[in-house]
Amino acid sequence: MQKYQAFHKTGYNLTEGSIFKSIWLLALPMMTGNILQTLFNVVDMIFVGKLGAPAIAAVSMSGIIMMLIITVAIGLSIGTMAMVARFTGANDIEQANNVAMQSLILGGIIFIFLAIFGTLFAEPLLKLIGANPEVVKLGVTYLKIMFIGSITMLLLFLISAILRGAGDAVTPMKILIFSTILNIIVDPLLIFGIWIFPRLGVRGAAYATVFARGMGMVIGLWILFRGYSRIHVNLMKVKLDFNLMWRIIKIAIPGSIRPALRNISGLIVMSIVALYGTYAIAAYGICIRVNMIVMMPGFGLGAAAATLVGQNLGAKKPKRAERSAWITLGFYELIMVVVGALFFIFAQTLIKIFNTNPEVVRMGMTFLRIVVLSYIFLASSIILQNAMCGAGDAVPPAFITGITHLGVRVLLALMLTKTLGLKTMGVWLAIAISTTIEGILTAGWFGIGKWKYKKV
Repeated sequence: MQKYQAFHKTGYNLTEGSIFKSIWLLALPMMTGNILQTLFNVVDMIFVGKLGAPAIAAVSMSGIIMMLIITVAIGLSIGTMAMVARFTGANDIEQANNVAMQSLILGGIIFIFLAIFGTLFAEPLLKLIGANPEVVKLGVTYLKIMFIGSITMLLLFLISAILRGAGDAVTPMKILIFSTILNIIVDPLLIFGIWIFPRLGVRGAAYATVFARGMGMVIGLWILFRGYSRIHVNLMKVKLDFNLMWRIIKIAIPGSIRPALRNISGLIVMSIVALYGTYAIAAYGICIRVNMIVMMPGFGLGAAAATLVGQNLGAKKPKRAERSAWITLGFYELIMVVVGALFFIFAQTLIKIFNTNPEVVRMGMTFLRIVVLSYIFLASSIILQNAMCGAGDAVPPAFITGITHLGVRVLLALMLTKTLGLKTMGVWLAIAISTTIEGILTAGWFGIGKWKYKKV
């Protein structure tokens, strides 16, 4: 009890006081966490890149397949965070503890299926996406290790969701800092066989990633089991609660569908862009990465909005929950306006940082100057869809994503490129228009307010 009180006094009660302070208390460490997660993946590619093109291809193509695990982890995290936040806001810590336990058990059950699936189908999956024999040989071992070690990724995602749902975004950030640094240290040791370690090549990258995430997972579990957080998981009280598991899954399924739909749409759009040559692919790839820069703050602010909405609904404060989401959106809109203006003005310079080919620069400039016009609507989608997920209402965001990404974006890209002959310009316009429609639909549905009455 003393541990809980000490934690409570640190200011993680998000149902009272300044909304502005609460937003940034959550968002800043979440933004840092997103950057660290990106860095985690970049580090692997940097070291593996020194092994040659086949090694890079093996890790890159395995990464596409690994999106299966990430999609499942995101969905479970959304369900877990929404329910932990709701019960924490209601000051029902015992039920929040139970949600945490059932979520971890679910993660363990799903891991068993993923490990079996990955072991059996690693090779066929790599061949299915077009890997050549050399890449398959390297990728199969890497992929099997990653699937067998997927428990570390799943539980690390869930531990972060549990802590963030309780209002603690700092601890997950610290765990990610530790894991990222550990990965940077262990990666070269196992890949290149430095000091007493064997030279494992691509396998070494997989082992290093699993080990670094595993150590972060152990720290997170220790915090939860020892009661050093608002949520305390007690192993002596472990029991299966299938009703609660199903409530988590009902939020997790649409939560997983949303990123899956985005990825499918992205692959289809990439295939359309590929029809116009290597320069078009390069320009598109560069601009997607530039777009990710401006989306990083949004992911942190969106996660903050989700936690604030969940806790305030639990505390029976729907007006504060709604106001929290709109204020968070206001902050992100300001960021989008400033960054969008800079991207528009310095589009040529930004593209040249990545590639100086005149055709790539020309197409990339056009992309940025069209797409930045939809940034304010992109902000609406990111923040308000996350807010609805924080309320446990994950179906409407998934539905809106499906309509705009698989419907409007893909169909419009085909129509503008083929029927009107606009080539890559047609794809860029399709992205901007679909983003605008998604933002409007999201804001409209959020404004109706049905999410306020969602039972979890």
